Order: sequence, then structure tokens, then C-alpha cells
Amino acid sequence: MTIANFEHKLAQYAHLIIKTGVNIQPGQTVVLYISVTQQKLAHLIIKEAYAAGANEVIVKWNDTFTSRQFLAHASEERLENIPAYVNAEADYIVSKHAARISVISEDPDAFSGIDTKRIAKNQAAMGKALLNVRKATQNNDLTWTVVAASDVAWAKKVFPDLSDTEAVDRLWEEIFKTCRIDQKDPIKAWQEHDQTLRNKAKWLNDEQFVALHYTSSKTDLTIGLPKNHIWEGAGSFSSDGIEFMANMPTEEVFTAADKDHIDGYVTSTKPLSYAGNILEDIKFTFKAGHVTKIEARSGQDILEHLIATDAGASSLGEVALVPDPSPISRSGIVFFNTLFDENASNHLALGSAYPFSIQDGTTMDDEALAAAGLNLSQIHVDFMMGSADMNIDGIRADGTKAPIFRNGDWA
Repeated sequence: MTIANFEHKLAQYAHLIIKTGVNIQPGQTVVLYISVTQQKLAHLIIKEAYAAGANEVIVKWNDTFTSRQFLAHASEERLENIPAYVNAEADYIVSKHAARISVISEDPDAFSGIDTKRIAKNQAAMGKALLNVRKATQNNDLTWTVVAASDVAWAKKVFPDLSDTEAVDRLWEEIFKTCRIDQKDPIKAWQEHDQTLRNKAKWLNDEQFVALHYTSSKTDLTIGLPKNHIWEGAGSFSSDGIEFMANMPTEEVFTAADKDHIDGYVTSTKPLSYAGNILEDIKFTFKAGHVTKIEARSGQDILEHLIATDAGASSLGEVALVPDPSPISRSGIVFFNTLFDENASNHLALGSAYPFSIQDGTTMDDEALAAAGLNLSQIHVDFMMGSADMNIDGIRADGTKAPIFRNGDWA
């Protein structure tokens, strides 16, 4: 694309992020998490945020080089002890009901070669320090969105046969396409897409299946669903009644798993980028709601550290349905990025559930949520397990079944 065309689309993208992604309201605080390499997009987002009436925009720049040096060389004590200012900033974000914008562009292999125990220790410590922000986000007490930006290392991972410039341009094209920037009115296109997914969610909510049974050549898994669970698709609403789009792109409808009723085995169908490493060919075996065995071609040690994070890390918090013929899946591209790859495939998430996934869940404390079957954890890590040969049946309370997916698509 020409420079002028790219800059026009990038401006449209920033506008979409502010208007549809987090739906900024006058007087709001905005927190933007973005790489130092994405200054142009950052400036456009900041400009759009203030134009929409934001009171302040806090920019949290990240830099892969700096993070890698820290993880490789900081003392063990520092890895496990987070400075008080981090907790104070987290409390400020929650108190302001800030809109959170996370722009992902980092190298999927950013931390490859670094001792996974050091990474796990720091992530566990940061998880505790940012607990209030995570809870507020998962409870939809504030608006939030996760979007992407093209950068060289990631683009070359996705398109290794292209030059650096060609790969970055191609990845931007895919980001714009999947986020509907190529359509005449991107905001209207998202409204229509939102309604399509809401219709799927309504059918599932009306059915109130007690469990889902997944079968394919690589998976045979039964997942219980909590009583009064709620399926949600595309747009969400904050506790203040503000609609926002948590992920762009998104092709899923999702709800919570019943943490105590998960049995069988499930195999990943796409690579998972986690903790700066690529994890491939993962197989989890579950019994009575918890992982009892892990097998992986790469990253098994990382997964073992992950599920040992806390008591809930070895169970599931989310089940999400995505048709195999989704636009991202049809592209044939493996993005090595969960934001995109999860929208090409049915997926599950280890760790915490979203409280809004059951009726009145946002008003419940942790004890009540756990009693209702929702998983509690510091982590929430999605992995892709859908395929073109996957069938899913919904199991009703009386034992009868209804087809939900056949051969990877809605039945």
C-alpha cells in the first residue's frame, strides 16, 4: 500500500480503537500499553482519545530489549519483589475506572533462551502486584481492548520469505483486514458483526447446556458449564453500562467452564506464544477439573511452571467457540499471536474465569464464584484446539444432546 493509504488506514484504526474498542467517555482516564517502536500509532491513539474527551492519557511504553535484559540479569530478589509504585499505579488505574488499551506487536520469541524459571518467578510476582487491575478488568469494572500492530520481528515470523519491509506491510494489511478497516464504514461493520455473534450467544444462553463434549482426531473432552452461565460474543458492557470491544479482531462466543467437571484430553492445533516463547503440539489430560498430564513438543517446562502458578492454574476458566471457516482461519496464516490465532479456532483458557460469565457473577466475592463453579487464578492463558474435523455436542440436564459444531463449523 502507498504511504498515504497506510497513514489514512492507520488513522482510521486509531479512531476505531478509541470509539469501538474502549468507547472513551468525557473525563475518562486512558492507559495505553504499547511498544516504543509504535510511536506513530501511539500518537494517533492519544490524539483520538483527547478528541473523544479523555481527561488524561497515561502511556506505558514497553521495550523488548529492556525486558529481556531485566529477565536475564536482575537478581532473584528483584524478580520476585515488585516495587511499591507498581501496586500504587495499579490502584490508581482501578480507582479511575480507566480505559485500558493494550497494543501487541512484540516478537513471539522475545524471551527465547532465557531461564524459564526466572520468567515464571517474575510473572507470578507481577500477577500478584497487578491483581486489582486484573480483577477489575475481568469483572468489566472498566473498559478495555487488546489490538495489534505490525513490527519487524513478529512480521518476519509470520512471513519469513518476505523482506523486512514487505513482511511488515503484509502484516499491517492483515491487521487492517481482520479489524474491518478495509470496509467503507469500519464502525458500522463492527456493529453488524457484533449483532451476528450476539445471535449465536442468545441461542446458547437459551439452551443452558450443562456440558459440552468435544471430539476430533486429537481431542475427546467433556467440559461442564456452570448453572446460569452466560455466553457472550464480541461487544461487552462495563459496570457503568459502556459498551466496548475487548478484542479486535474477534470471532468468538465464550463463557466459563465449570472448574470441577472437566474430563478427557485435548490437543492444541496451533502454536501458542507465551512468555516470549513458542509452545507447540500441546496435549493436556484432565480429570475432575484439573490437568493430570502435560505433553508438548516444545515448551513443556514452561507449561509445567505455568500450571503450578496457583491452585486454579491447572483448570479451565474459559471455553470459546470459533468456526474453523472464520476469516482468520481461511487466510491460512499462523500468526504466532493468540489475539489472532484464537480467532481462527475453538479455544480454551487455563486459569481464571470472567465473573460476568454467570448471572450476577460481578456482584459475587471469590468464595461465591468458586462455589458456583468458576475458576480463580492469577493467570488466564488461551490455547487453540479447534480443527476442521471437530464436533461439539451440547448436553442438556436430561442427558439429551444437541449438535453445536459439525466438522469445525456451526451445526
